[in-house]
Amino acid sequence: MNPVHRFAQFLCFSRLRASDTLRPTKIGSGGRIVLLKGKTAVISGGAGARGIGFATAKTFAAQGARVAILDLDAAGAAKAAAELGPEHVGIGCDVTDKADCARAIGEVLAATGQIDILINNAGITQAIKVWDIDPESWARIQDVNLKGVLYLSQAVMPHMRERKAGAIACMSSVSAQRGGGILGGAHYSAAKAGVLGLAKAMARELGADGIRVNCVTPGLIQTDINAGKISDDARVKILENIPLNRLGVPQDVANIFLFLASDLSAYVTGAVIDVNGGMLIH
Repeated sequence: MNPVHRFAQFLCFSRLRASDTLRPTKIGSGGRIVLLKGKTAVISGGAGARGIGFATAKTFAAQGARVAILDLDAAGAAKAAAELGPEHVGIGCDVTDKADCARAIGEVLAATGQIDILINNAGITQAIKVWDIDPESWARIQDVNLKGVLYLSQAVMPHMRERKAGAIACMSSVSAQRGGGILGGAHYSAAKAGVLGLAKAMARELGADGIRVNCVTPGLIQTDINAGKISDDARVKILENIPLNRLGVPQDVANIFLFLASDLSAYVTGAVIDVNGGMLIH
């Protein structure tokens, strides 16, 4: 039994009392405990085979969710969804375009009938110094990383508010907390700091509608985005400042998204969860 299943089983059979609406676990086929049975999850930026988005999609599907993968690469999104199984969908979406976000969410609703979870994962970075940031670079980084979170969240809000339920989790970064310094420039740090503020504001405004909004702040995670960008010498120096003495992997972040998407976190909103191996302890 993997750690996620063990944790779910512990909570299922513990004597801890929760609110009347808390249903932390359900039983799937073969008596296996699942956390997202009957839920539909939308995950942006999920087409990359070695990315956090696809790791999250696989984790959610394994926990009983029907998954809709959104990505600028429509063919990649469709392929990723097909790898999960026939009940999952992949749709092209430009998160920097508000109308396109509304269209994509409309397609998800037409295909699935409901949306319970939104994972705002889509993002890009650029490793340049602050004095080299031009208007185009600033706009592009802000548009994808910050504006995209707003637009996609706005697209699911009417449906979630009508149902009086929903879980939204947003991808920020340790860069927002420590001021960059690894692979992202100052404009990336600013955008990811904006995500923290936006998510907290959404949590405050949407709480009355039963919608929870939280953030995840990963450290250095080994994905296709940063593959080959860290020299061996740099890796040694980075690991010296990580108490757990390893870089993160996409599954490390996917597990936290699972917690925030499930009823295990039913009383958690406006929170920021660090996934950085201790790179930043505050």
